[in-house]
Amino acid sequence: MNAPVVVVGSGLAGLVAARSITGPCLLVTPGRLTQGAASMLAQGGIAAAVGPDDSVELHAHDTWIAGDRAGDPEMIARVTGAGPGTMEELRSVGVAFDTTPTGELDLHLEAGHSRRRIAHVRDTSGAAITSAVARAVAKGPVEVLEHTQVVDLLVESAGHDDTADGNTTGRVTGVLIEDASGRRAIDAAAVVLATGGHGGLWHHATSSPHAVGAGVAMAARAGVRTDDLHLMQFHPTALDAGGTGPMPLLTEALRGAGAVLLADGRRFVDELRPRDQVAAAVWEQLQAGRRVHLDARGVERVVEHFPQVNDLCRQVGLEPSRDLLPTRPAAHYAMGGITVDRRERTSLPGLWAVGEVARTGLHGANRLASNSLLEAFVTGRDAASDIACWIRDERARSGQGWSEVPSADPATVVARGPGSIMDLTEVQETLEAGCGVLRDASGIRATIERLAPMVASDDAAYVAWLVAHAALDHRNSRGAHRRVDDPSLATKGATA
Repeated sequence: MNAPVVVVGSGLAGLVAARSITGPCLLVTPGRLTQGAASMLAQGGIAAAVGPDDSVELHAHDTWIAGDRAGDPEMIARVTGAGPGTMEELRSVGVAFDTTPTGELDLHLEAGHSRRRIAHVRDTSGAAITSAVARAVAKGPVEVLEHTQVVDLLVESAGHDDTADGNTTGRVTGVLIEDASGRRAIDAAAVVLATGGHGGLWHHATSSPHAVGAGVAMAARAGVRTDDLHLMQFHPTALDAGGTGPMPLLTEALRGAGAVLLADGRRFVDELRPRDQVAAAVWEQLQAGRRVHLDARGVERVVEHFPQVNDLCRQVGLEPSRDLLPTRPAAHYAMGGITVDRRERTSLPGLWAVGEVARTGLHGANRLASNSLLEAFVTGRDAASDIACWIRDERARSGQGWSEVPSADPATVVARGPGSIMDLTEVQETLEAGCGVLRDASGIRATIERLAPMVASDDAAYVAWLVAHAALDHRNSRGAHRRVDDPSLATKGATA
């Protein structure tokens, strides 16, 4: 039997990739199918230019502007151009998007969008979309290994091992997995990493505490290139109700529907500016000692339209229809990750990356709201198509003409080795102190020094260290990376 294509992760990107693979496919996931996937938590919806006053060109323009003009125009055009077709495919697998009384899609407005283009299923859109694709995968020929962790990539060197200097001259041949029975190797025709982001490395985060960049760690240790790991989007409106674990999210769509932000009772920002700007404005108010709340009391039929938000608030004794909701920024979405080209190929032959673990160039320096589900669908589908071509092409399998992605910076490649393990809470507090919403060189350097002794032995500390290194190298503010020691900010303020 031919070796399967191995897909690692069962969020939307991994599910779409697995469903689209032609030939044997093995999907490996650390819990049950979709368990812990960030795409299951997405409240707002999926962005697509399907309204009568909209166009894919306008969607692309909004994405480019929101990303602080740092995105890849070709990638932006490809993903936004696929929006209308993606909507049709999702409907074909049973996603019942909300509609108006006349039967048209009920499109929401979110920050950074110039048109209403967010299709949703109330405020549980991610769960509805991801679950629908998961049901399609479960009915198909894909073999699923649940409760199984991929712990390493198996890489065959092309005659000599150059991963220590950042060059990957071999190819991926499989993965090392671990389950209740122990560890074993699995051969693979190709490997797709769809392991999600690394927002769980920050103390205040909407991400699962398990979202600590496992895919980035295993790829980087194998000499695969990563970029822009420091570009973490902080969602400006996480519910700040105390407790432990992921912070509940107050969806962007609330502000699109008219909710406003108040600092000690006074409005202080245009709530529909891009997320990086709103998050920085909220952070400055908190640093000044003011209490920040989201006021959703004026949102029409807020309980009916946002039932998940209502449930989250009621769990901490709040009612969005009558109470001010305490709010703070929280790490939410990684724009950077494993660097891929426009075919989702990494710098290592035989390895693709899709979804949040990948740095595709779509988001630039700041993600436009609700583009992530669209990106997950498009990159998962297109990676599967490219893999089919690659498997048929013997020359391509040899690594010739593999990818447009440069080799990794040798300074980022740290092989796994002995050493101490850092408590995750300490990693989170260290990274947030030095690489939070606002940053400067001294804080970033302190973060690097604190994490350095653990990078060989502790994957979470390693990824956090990579984040800090990327932040130190990026000396100017751009998008979600706000260096308060950037001289240009002296005249326009951190929130500009």
